[in-house]
Amino acid sequence: MPAPVRAALVLLATLAAIVLVVLGLGWLLTHPLSSSVGGTDDDLARWIAAHRTSGLSGAADVATYAGETRVGFPVLLGVGLVVAAVVRSWRPLLFTVVTTLGMGVVYYGVTHVVHRDRPPVRILDPGLVPDHSFPSGHTGTATALALGTALLLVAHGLVRPRPVRVVVLGLLALVPLAVLAARLYQGAHHLTDVLTSLVYGCLWTTVVAWQVLPRRTGLSPARGPGSAPR
Repeated sequence: MPAPVRAALVLLATLAAIVLVVLGLGWLLTHPLSSSVGGTDDDLARWIAAHRTSGLSGAADVATYAGETRVGFPVLLGVGLVVAAVVRSWRPLLFTVVTTLGMGVVYYGVTHVVHRDRPPVRILDPGLVPDHSFPSGHTGTATALALGTALLLVAHGLVRPRPVRVVVLGLLALVPLAVLAARLYQGAHHLTDVLTSLVYGCLWTTVVAWQVLPRRTGLSPARGPGSAPR
């Protein structure tokens, strides 16, 4: 089987599995687990809302911006374009396009099937659809942005020496965590909503990297689509 076909099949199978698992988890949270896990989620949301301050609210507004679809995905695509130009390879751009499309499929597919009400607190982010709490689109976008950028930089050896790499990757890791915390603080999502997005965002981005980015990432096999790096 040609490498591009094999890679495409792996990605499609992975995406389908992620959608099914997230849909199943959403059904559990809105039906059999709604009173147990849902109650715990609501209690945490109330506790966080009770400890809001003007300073924290401002920080949450800034942090959540990185998770907006109109910001996170264009930035990721821009990073892919820049890296592609630097290393003269089409793989970085393909990686960001496939990652972005897959994240969109999971989020929009699940939110239009699973209807979960947002936490029973005052929501600081106005205009949100009331029953689109699960999963968190902001957290998923921020996860794909940060992890995708990190994998691109490491894959093509663009962060050296090691101390610089540690600092850069550490700062990138803070992005989805900050957005996750901000969405909880703003009352936009439950804890299980943001954690679900964090997990599937990491999984999907890593699998795409496994199939698309160069072998030297240590994420082999990465020969498809196509066997040559350029």
